Amino acid sequence: MPTIGLTGGIAMGKTAVSDHLDRLGCTVIDADRLARQAVLPGSPILARIAARYDVLTPDGQLDRPKLAQIIFSDPAEKAWVEGQIHPFVRSELQIQRDAAQLAFPEIPVVLVIPLLFEAGMSDLVSEIWVVYCPQNQQLDRLMSRDQLSLDQAMARLESQWPIKEKCDRAQIVLKNDSTLDALYAQIDVALHRAH
Repeated sequence: MPTIGLTGGIAMGKTAVSDHLDRLGCTVIDADRLARQAVLPGSPILARIAARYDVLTPDGQLDRPKLAQIIFSDPAEKAWVEGQIHPFVRSELQIQRDAAQLAFPEIPVVLVIPLLFEAGMSDLVSEIWVVYCPQNQQLDRLMSRDQLSLDQAMARLESQWPIKEKCDRAQIVLKNDSTLDALYAQIDVALHRAH
């Protein structure tokens, strides 16, 4: 069974795709969830981040909007934070992928990795699926989902690889510019081919 690496631009529909693959019985492992786990209170990674920036809430949680403001305005700081979090995420992805393949060898494993290319994690998967939509749709979704200004949304877009480069390196490209049913139909065809 393949190990599918699911990626795409921010707010382009990775969650809609991964939720559908989960409903279809795939094992879905989400890098964003692991990245949140990496910075839970008490973790050594959060301690290192908190020693560098004033980004803790009064109850000791990571103040995500505050950290986002820092890293999306300074590429060097973004690289430093990713250098703390990505090794943990990569290690957990490998451990969970291998455990899932051992337990259920007949079930495809899906690694949802928004920064699959940027973080150099494409070696963890056997095929790459990219979900994309036109940039105007992406910006609308991102601004309404995360309550961002246009400038803030653009800074997040510009911190990722251009979507065309991602699509060029993918085995499967899923177009998410109309209805969810249309997206699900593409996923069903791609998964049937992957089996």
